[in-house]
Amino acid sequence: MKIMWAPWRIKYILSAVKKTNECIFCKIISYDREKDKENLILHRGDTAFIVLNKYPYNNGHLLIVPYSHVPSLEYLSDEEVLEMMKLVKYSILALRKAMNPDGFNVGINIGRVAGAGVEDHVHIHIVPRWNGDTNFMPVLAETKVISESLQDSYERISKALREILG
Repeated sequence: MKIMWAPWRIKYILSAVKKTNECIFCKIISYDREKDKENLILHRGDTAFIVLNKYPYNNGHLLIVPYSHVPSLEYLSDEEVLEMMKLVKYSILALRKAMNPDGFNVGINIGRVAGAGVEDHVHIHIVPRWNGDTNFMPVLAETKVISESLQDSYERISKALREILG
């Protein structure tokens, strides 16, 4: 049997064990802006924010999250939905500039049955994709290789977002 060491995954495993009723999105957005880098918040808008996914499917995996703590889109105002979609657009522009992906998966999982990891606070996933990014690791070993640290991805995407948003 071959063993692949991924010691950084222990944070995710332990956090899954220590789940609380506290919403992670509400928690991180409640901190002062000085903690945005630590919490991977790339941009705060009027009604929603952009955050780097702490447990990404791919490098550059972003989330667009409304400030409103609701489980589904129909509970959001038109203003909130519009800003979220604008942030999706700006995120795609920034990811193209910072990481040059070949495509994107953009999606919303509403409810546990649909795959929502945080089912009580709706959010949009933006996952950059590259030709050839699906290889033998996830297929045979059920392992995903993330090639860049979250901090390096944060710096790269943050710079591109600042250039786009001014």
